[in-house]
Amino acid sequence: MTTPLIEMRAIERTYVMGDNLVHALRGVDLTIDKGSSIAIMGTSGSGKSTMMNIMGCLDQPTKGSYLLNGKDVSRLSRSQLADVRGRMIGFVFQSFNLLSRTSALENVEMPLMYQGVSSADRHKRARQALERVNLAGREHHHTNQLSGGQQQRVAIARALVTEAPVIMADEPTGNLDSKTSFEVMAILQGLVDEGKTVILVTHEADIAAYASRVVTLRDGLIIEDRQQTPVKAGEVAA
Repeated sequence: MTTPLIEMRAIERTYVMGDNLVHALRGVDLTIDKGSSIAIMGTSGSGKSTMMNIMGCLDQPTKGSYLLNGKDVSRLSRSQLADVRGRMIGFVFQSFNLLSRTSALENVEMPLMYQGVSSADRHKRARQALERVNLAGREHHHTNQLSGGQQQRVAIARALVTEAPVIMADEPTGNLDSKTSFEVMAILQGLVDEGKTVILVTHEADIAAYASRVVTLRDGLIIEDRQQTPVKAGEVAA
C-alpha cells in the first residue's frame, strides 16, 4: 500500500487566550495522497487556518500526530520544522508576500538562498520556475512593476523553485479579478497534472470547485469530506 503524503491522526490544537481555552481543532483525522488536489473550506473560526499551519509545519498540534511522507513531524523542534518546510512545502499566499523593490528573479531565488544553493544554480532554477508560470522575459522587473496576477505567478514560481512536493495555497485568488483568478488556478491545476499535491485553503466555493476533493470544517471538526469532478481552468493566458 502506498504511504499517504499527509496523515493527520486525532489532531487537536488548543490556544490559551487570557483565562480561556480556545479549541481550534478538536480531533481531526485526515489523509491526503500524493498528486491530489484538495480544498480546505470553512468560515472564519472554523479551524481551516490552524489546519493549514499544522500541515505546513508552521505550528504543532497540542495532541495527536502528523505524518508527512511517512515521518511524524508533530514533535520536531522549530529548526527541524523549518528544514522540513524548506524541502517539502511551497507556500502561496493571498497577499503574495513578495519584496516590492526586488526583482522577480531575486524573489524566486530567496528560498534557495536559505538552503545555501550557489548563485549560478539559484539563477538557473529561478529562471526555469518563472518560465513555468509564463513569466520568461520579466525576470528583472521589480514586483511593484507587475500586475497582481503576475505577482501571484512570481509567488507560485517561488513555491516551485525548491521542487517541494506539496504546494499550499492560502486564498490564492483573494486579491485578483475573475480573469486573473482563472489563470492562476490553471497554473495550480497544471501542477497537479505534473504530480504535485496542491492544497487550497479557501472560503470560496468557486475556488474549491477546481479541486478534486473538498474538506469542510466547522468549529474545529471536519463536517464533510467529498470527492468531486474538478472544474477545468483550461490554458493559461500569456
